[in-house]
Amino acid sequence: MKIPHLTPFIPRKLERRPWLNEFIFFGFKQAWACIFAGLLLTAIIGTGIWYPDWGLSRYDFLFIVAVGIQILMLLFRLESWREAGVILLFHAMATAMELFKTSVEIGSWSYPEESVIRIANVPLFAGFMYSAVGSYMARVWRIFDFKFTGFPPLWLAGSLAILAYINFFTHHFVFDIRWILIGVGVLAFARTDVHFTPKNHTLRMNLLLGFILVALFIYLAENLGTIARAWQYPDQAQGWKPVHFSKMTAWYLLMQLSFILVYALRQLEYWLVSGKLRRS
Repeated sequence: MKIPHLTPFIPRKLERRPWLNEFIFFGFKQAWACIFAGLLLTAIIGTGIWYPDWGLSRYDFLFIVAVGIQILMLLFRLESWREAGVILLFHAMATAMELFKTSVEIGSWSYPEESVIRIANVPLFAGFMYSAVGSYMARVWRIFDFKFTGFPPLWLAGSLAILAYINFFTHHFVFDIRWILIGVGVLAFARTDVHFTPKNHTLRMNLLLGFILVALFIYLAENLGTIARAWQYPDQAQGWKPVHFSKMTAWYLLMQLSFILVYALRQLEYWLVSGKLRRS
């Protein structure tokens, strides 16, 4: 299914101002790319405000909602099977991290409500919150027709992604290297621009700025999720307080990891078809 045709809804006066027209299409396409995340976050907040006592736990209901959204997106071709594969990979990686982070020994955060559809301390709807990031990445890539200049060698970018994922586990036991990874990432991507097309004109933005902006939106969404008591950090057990801003570093690394993962998968796909890697 293609993006809804927006032109009839834009006043002609705006069409005579190309920069404003491009800005409107940029916002619309971003919202369209966030449809999975937006619907899931709406369900989390809505059930946090009011949830009936009908014999089905809230977490299990959220799992059913998330699966339902995914099925409908495939049925209505809002998402391709390739993009669904990316989402499944994100779900698997996220569930593994969730199992570790919510274990009794680590206790980074917890899910305070009961549920049936779960593995150990992790209700299975939780993996879909990370899948929403994967869905956004895959969809925004296609909708804006991303192209790059100055992308670092794949071995370097891949090493940063792998080390970032490993550090999410190991920093509880050994030296936390997140700031080293962020610093090396800044050097690696300093000259990387992403070229994107909102409507008629191709624009560009430094990729590091993109990482920061998306990480910030994820951080804001996380605060909404904890307000709705979908999960909580130890310092929120006695009452809600904002998620510590230091979490931005984790979301930044996750954003960088996610982007590199999707980039590598697209390179692999291109290589399988053409027999060579696509140039940045």
